Amino acid sequence: MTDQSPRQLISSGGAFETVYGYSRAVAQGGWVHVSGTCAPAGHEKSDCYTQAKAALDIIGRALEGAGASFADTVRTTVFLRDINDAEEVARAHAEVFGTVRPASTLVQVVSMMRPWQKVEIELTAQRGGYSA
Repeated sequence: MTDQSPRQLISSGGAFETVYGYSRAVAQGGWVHVSGTCAPAGHEKSDCYTQAKAALDIIGRALEGAGASFADTVRTTVFLRDINDAEEVARAHAEVFGTVRPASTLVQVVSMMRPWQKVEIELTAQRGGYSA
């Protein structure tokens, strides 16, 4: 049986969304899939913690647009340019997900879209799926 619920596309207004042809998030049925998200321009000199917080802010707005919240998160994937930044990004992640405790993967990557970007975060949530 397939899910016949309408597909909702959520945009963050980033210019690359139309150039690349993607949505910040896609919601269908109870699921919300948030694309990999980096800190926006203006964070060129920010540390990894600050960049992670900025990315999570964008993700939070996308979740709200889909009728979800961080509490609905079931999985995150975190991509780091430098694995030595793991503690900084872990601190930002724990501030948001400390009580939710989603499944999560953290990996080091060679590069990101812009040379100054240090972290990218993607997320999957199930609306209404968590209660503390």
